[in-house]
Amino acid sequence: MKPRELFEKCLQRERLTREEACALYRAPLPELAEAADRLRRESVDDPTVVTWQIDRNVNITNVCISGCRFCNFHCKPHQTERHFITSLDEYIPKIEEMFALGGDQLLLQGGLHPALGIDYYEELFRSLTERFPTLRLNALGAPEVAHIARISGITTREALERLHRAGQTSLPGAGAEILVERVRKIISPAKPSAEEWLRVMHEAHELNIPTTATMMYGHVETEEERVEHLLRLRDLQDNCPKGNYGFTAFIPWIFRSEGTALEKMGYTTLFSPSEYLRIIAASRLILNNIRNIQASWLTVGKATAQVALHSGANDMGSIMIEENVVSSAGANNRFDAVSIQQAIREAGFTPRLRDQLYRLREGVKF
Repeated sequence: MKPRELFEKCLQRERLTREEACALYRAPLPELAEAADRLRRESVDDPTVVTWQIDRNVNITNVCISGCRFCNFHCKPHQTERHFITSLDEYIPKIEEMFALGGDQLLLQGGLHPALGIDYYEELFRSLTERFPTLRLNALGAPEVAHIARISGITTREALERLHRAGQTSLPGAGAEILVERVRKIISPAKPSAEEWLRVMHEAHELNIPTTATMMYGHVETEEERVEHLLRLRDLQDNCPKGNYGFTAFIPWIFRSEGTALEKMGYTTLFSPSEYLRIIAASRLILNNIRNIQASWLTVGKATAQVALHSGANDMGSIMIEENVVSSAGANNRFDAVSIQQAIREAGFTPRLRDQLYRLREGVKF
């Protein structure tokens, strides 16, 4: 099938076979980006608008037993000199500063701590939302939910139900990396499997907990495995109960290698803007059942993110008042509320502030 026939199939919201998706991924980039931009315009309420967000990424703990070879941030349980668990008193000024800057949400993530079970997270979420009733918690990730359930002796569904009742408002797409076991055995050998990630996300969709999906590329995976990752997300979204949130967005970003164990194994970041734009465009077309595609300015920089807005992406992500994990591996790009809006305008769009559910926020002054 010719590229234009594949593009048209995506524009009609038809499902590509694996072979067709691989062929689409390899299509000439100008045509691929043009088709993705067309689908973007047809998928959003206002094609002249690019959305963005204000939130803060606070790490609950850096203790983690997953042993991910792409992460410099974590420490092992025996490395007690580096341990931390963020205290309630430490959260309070961080949240107050976030609200003062116009934010409404904490992205709460941590490691797979061997001693922090469901009771700890329930108490933390309740304490934060009781003190700050309008605070939204975009908290944990599928691997953390699976780990918390395992050490607490409960099912992942029960863990999700209890976390949601305690104050969790949405579930980030963290921990997906590449949803292929060959890859995961190399880059994150002790992390919950691809099947577990997908199962937890499906349970969240059944419970109508909003989620996002991610992909970290540019390490040991092949092009075919990138496509497999996208197809698994597409199929999971197809199985979301009608009327439920499912995946609200997809966010791909490039692996940053500086100082990581993968770098010592010979896998280094080789950033290609054209490769990133290919992933953005292919994501828009293959994931034609996920409405929002986010440009990861943090890992690819302003200029490439701006071009991504013409290649299928419709969202610029968050200014990320605080971010520690990706930055620790060499991602050092920064935006504030003024500069992210300026970047969107320079790309030819109108910036609009949003919340985690992609609802526009009004009346916020900067």
